[in-house]
Amino acid sequence: MARRLPSQPPVLPGFSHVHVLGSGGFADVFLYEQNMPRRQVAVKVMLSEVVNDQVRQMFQAEANLMAQLSSHPSILTVYQASVSADGRPYLVMELCSSSLSERYRRDRIPVADVLRIGVKIGSAVETAHRQGVLHRDIKPSNILMTAYGHPVLSDFGIAASLSESEPQEVVGMSIPWSAPEVLLDETNGTIESEVWSLGATVYSLLAGRSPFEILGSDKNGASDLIGRIDKAKLAPTGRTDVPATLERVLARAMSRRPEQRQASVLELLRELQQVESELGVGQTPIEVAVDDWALATVADLEDRTRLRGAAPVQSTRRRRRRRQVTEAQAAAVNGPGHSRAVPRSTGTRLVARGRRRLVLVWSLVAAAVVAIGLGATATLVVVRATSTEIPRVTDVSVTADGSSVVFTWDDPGLRSGDAYVISTGSDTSQQTSDRFVAGVSETGEQICVTVSVNRAEQVGEPSPETCSVSGGGE
Repeated sequence: MARRLPSQPPVLPGFSHVHVLGSGGFADVFLYEQNMPRRQVAVKVMLSEVVNDQVRQMFQAEANLMAQLSSHPSILTVYQASVSADGRPYLVMELCSSSLSERYRRDRIPVADVLRIGVKIGSAVETAHRQGVLHRDIKPSNILMTAYGHPVLSDFGIAASLSESEPQEVVGMSIPWSAPEVLLDETNGTIESEVWSLGATVYSLLAGRSPFEILGSDKNGASDLIGRIDKAKLAPTGRTDVPATLERVLARAMSRRPEQRQASVLELLRELQQVESELGVGQTPIEVAVDDWALATVADLEDRTRLRGAAPVQSTRRRRRRRQVTEAQAAAVNGPGHSRAVPRSTGTRLVARGRRRLVLVWSLVAAAVVAIGLGATATLVVVRATSTEIPRVTDVSVTADGSSVVFTWDDPGLRSGDAYVISTGSDTSQQTSDRFVAGVSETGEQICVTVSVNRAEQVGEPSPETCSVSGGGE
């Protein structure tokens, strides 16, 4: 299919057009130079032939969503939105590179880099979920890179509110990175389908291809991919440097049955952090929005972090209806063999889970306000409690090999859903493994850790602090 020519760039007051950056099914992206303040920006302009009342509403929703979320360090920043003189809506955005979408197919990206990108983009997705928003188009081409090499999530054009109920006629779905239940029209999107898409994106960055794509084959059309995704026979990435643990994490994220996947993006991120520790690299911080947590009860915090998509309306028999998709329809959104138009029938409703607790956390509020300086994000938010129901790690052992130190401990009695909270003084992370690896930058550097147990978002008494010096024992 021949690609269309870019549209004529609009005349925008205060901006000078430079050149076209890219074209999509509904919009073109141009490079402009803003006069004041002087800087280069990316301007996304809707095509005049597709602009109608519904598209205007979708575009306005994208502008509002990205404005609300773009304070997150891993979400593309939107500077302004308006309508040009010729009636085309446009967004003025931070200028970033799309090099990652080309690089992963051309070069072998180091595993540590992929894990870092996965945790950072996953933090953006988790933050969106906590604000009640599904992205619904997580894929490599929607991950851009800033001038400083920081990955950011873009294109919330088909994002939906988790609590929306008003139907929309058409949304675009990128087939290779869409969960099977979405492709088969069993749901319009849930937390679990976003877990699938994030797992598929991380897999693609490692494998150099989409998860169910067969390199060199002519059987990679829309219907071929949907059929293989539905069968869910995921092959390994094919890389010898990808640990078996990571292969299992991704396979779980892309399970055919949503209930077999990680229950939230946050849970998937913790497992990616655990792989980082296994590889001996520093854990990438999980950055989630916590703007109003200081006034919340434990119950409120649980409600914000334990959100899942609602069960289907037809609870006695799950609806499975395969849409007839032509290659022309698939190409209309993002190119041949990759996307299709999906009629939507219902929205997705958010269901809060978790037991209500009425414990106020004033001590945590005072300590954390000092620690983060009233900032809008934090690496990890935990609620400290002294409940005797939470087991305590009492003895942490340490060994060192010169380049890293390894802390181990006995399982004090973890249950399903529990996690260890590892604190090194300046950083805090969570994992399920009873082994923590910390890298050291120079001989003689002292590493100290405490280990606590997080149960139902409450953290128990920490272990005694255990320290080691690189190149030696305790």
